[in-house]
Amino acid sequence: MPRRFLKKYSPSPKTIRENKALSLLGESIHQPNLWCMNRHSVSKAFAIGLFCTWIPLPLQTLMAAFLAIYYRANLPLSVTLVFITNPFTIPPMFYFAYKLGGLMLGIEPQDVPMDLSLEWITTTLGYIWQPLLFGCLILAVISSVTGYFFINSLWRKSTKKRWQDRKEKRAAKKAKRAMKKKIKKEMLKTSKNATSSEN
Repeated sequence: MPRRFLKKYSPSPKTIRENKALSLLGESIHQPNLWCMNRHSVSKAFAIGLFCTWIPLPLQTLMAAFLAIYYRANLPLSVTLVFITNPFTIPPMFYFAYKLGGLMLGIEPQDVPMDLSLEWITTTLGYIWQPLLFGCLILAVISSVTGYFFINSLWRKSTKKRWQDRKEKRAAKKAKRAMKKKIKKEMLKTSKNATSSEN
C-alpha cells in the first residue's frame, strides 16, 4: 500500500528535473537511486522533508534536495514534503515554533507576523531569530524522527500483511487443488465401482 500510494502522489521525474531551484544541483539529481521507492529511501525522505519543513528560510526545497542526494533518499518525496509549509500553513506553524522556542529559552514572545518574505527576513527575523530558530529546531527533530520511524513501521507492517495475504492465497489454492483432486479420485472410484457391478 505505501509504495503504490506514494508513487501515485509523488511528482514525476520530469517535474523535479524542470524545477529551476533544483537545476543548481546539476546532473546529481539524475542518479537512479534517488528515484527508488523502497522502505529505506522513503523513510529517509520523510525524515529529510519533515526536517526541512521547519527551516524558516526560502531555500527549504534546495536544502531538502541536497540532503536527499547526500543520504540517498527518495528525491521527489524529500522535496514534496517541504511544501507542507505554504502561504496558508507558514503563519501558524512558525508562530507556534516561535512561542515554543521562547518558552524553552525563557523569552517573552512578542506579537509578530510570520510570512517568510524577504522584507520579513531583513526586518523581523533580526529580533526574534533565537526563539524562532530554537523552536524550529526542536520541531524539526521531533517531526523528522517521528516521520522516519512511522513510515518505516508502516512499510514493515504493509509488507508483512502483503506476504501474509499471499501465503493465505497460496494455501487456499493448494487446498482447492487438493479438494479437486480428491473429488476427481472419488468420481473415478465411483465410476469403476459402477462399471464392475454392471459386469
